[in-house]
Amino acid sequence: EREAAIQTMKGLFSAKVRGGIIPITSRVEGSLYYRRPSAMRLRGFTAVGGELFEFVQAGDQFRLRLPTMGRVLSGNPSDMSEMGKLARPFQLSVWAMGGLLGTGKITKVETVVLVEEGDRYRLEVFGPSPNGTQSMRRQLWFERQTLHVVRENRLTESGAVEVTIQYEDFRAIGEGHLLRPFQILLEDGKGQGSVQVTFHEMIPNQPLSATDLAQL
Repeated sequence: EREAAIQTMKGLFSAKVRGGIIPITSRVEGSLYYRRPSAMRLRGFTAVGGELFEFVQAGDQFRLRLPTMGRVLSGNPSDMSEMGKLARPFQLSVWAMGGLLGTGKITKVETVVLVEEGDRYRLEVFGPSPNGTQSMRRQLWFERQTLHVVRENRLTESGAVEVTIQYEDFRAIGEGHLLRPFQILLEDGKGQGSVQVTFHEMIPNQPLSATDLAQL
């Protein structure tokens, strides 16, 4: 229901990157454009307005434009290997925005187990693995009162934590009936660093132009 409540989104954010996880810069000012169910555009700028990158995803395709490097990369979001060292930070960014927008919902081929854990619920999400068994893919922690997701672990096929995502500073947006986290912290499970995303503005369900989304 929360995913369906947002048809479009415009947002402005800042990102702090630690640990050398992205080879472009350690501080990014950015903009987000999103149209349900799978069209998203992220743009990153320096503090003085110089364009660092443009990342566009539509369905099963993405395009990454890097003006400072004179490069344009494209492919499938499930395989970003051509992006080299850039693959990791942009994969983390897609996961962060998915948690914000509600696009990381449970699929029909996944099963879940609910566990009580202190003042939270923990939802363990299992999906099919290559050998035909169900393996744990994600862990989601919900606040009991609001049922907002406040933490998420994404796991590798071997069960190791690939990334931990924390959602904080929930605020009302739109007409006040939608709450979304204005701060997202991602810790890389491979020890490559962290990304802290702080939103300054979110505007849901406003018309978007073709220019806003810059479709593939």
